[in-house]
Amino acid sequence: VGRNVKQFQPGDAIWGDLSIPLGYGAFAEYVCVPENALRLKPASMAFEEAAAVPSAAVVALHNLRGVGSSSPSFLLSDRGQIQPGQKVLINGAGGGVGTFAVQIAKSFGAEVTGVDGPSKLDMLRSLGADHVIDYTQEDFTKSGQLYDFILDVVASRSIFDYKRALSPSGVFVMVGGSLVAILQTFLLGPLISMTGNKKMGIVMWKPNNKEDLAILEELFEAGKVVPIIDRRYSLSETAEALRYLEEGHARGKIVISME
Repeated sequence: VGRNVKQFQPGDAIWGDLSIPLGYGAFAEYVCVPENALRLKPASMAFEEAAAVPSAAVVALHNLRGVGSSSPSFLLSDRGQIQPGQKVLINGAGGGVGTFAVQIAKSFGAEVTGVDGPSKLDMLRSLGADHVIDYTQEDFTKSGQLYDFILDVVASRSIFDYKRALSPSGVFVMVGGSLVAILQTFLLGPLISMTGNKKMGIVMWKPNNKEDLAILEELFEAGKVVPIIDRRYSLSETAEALRYLEEGHARGKIVISME
């Protein structure tokens, strides 16, 4: 602990996110980090659970609450959190961000539909999803069902397909996906949002916000949000862990544990 650090002492258990703007961290036993990137870890949360939360869960929380920036035109501004009873669809619900998004949306009182492959549907039900869709069997953008909020973690369709699946005042937010989908949302999202009641775009990610981590800690303590850890690897197995991650079949998060 550096001499000018005020928040922490040697031996404190901490958590945080070393992504933006800290160079995305490292796979290492030790790392030098500014204190504003860290928070005291919840006492009831295991280190492996804490490692799975600050990035993926914060991304899910930001997007579901509509936390954004008012300056860049392609970003959705703050629209307030999801209201109880709203129909929310999470596409790519079985991955890292998706498993948190399902649980957080349920904690807001939403009626949640999770979309993913057949091997992940039972897990999504266990997380509280009211409905599940096997994307290999059904295209949710063509079913005729309308949603108040669509969060897409693996966007690969045309932005107009998503628009068709929105309710008259619905919101579509893209977290990740193909380059074409990202560019479409970047360029066309603002135009669609300005010409009607439907809003489509991207939400700015703000890591290590004290309020966000406090909300997630509260939801964890209440048993409403639990990190789903698919596999645990030792530090020496990091390459194998990355290979598994790149296959795209992980259920929830993958964690590297210190040996």
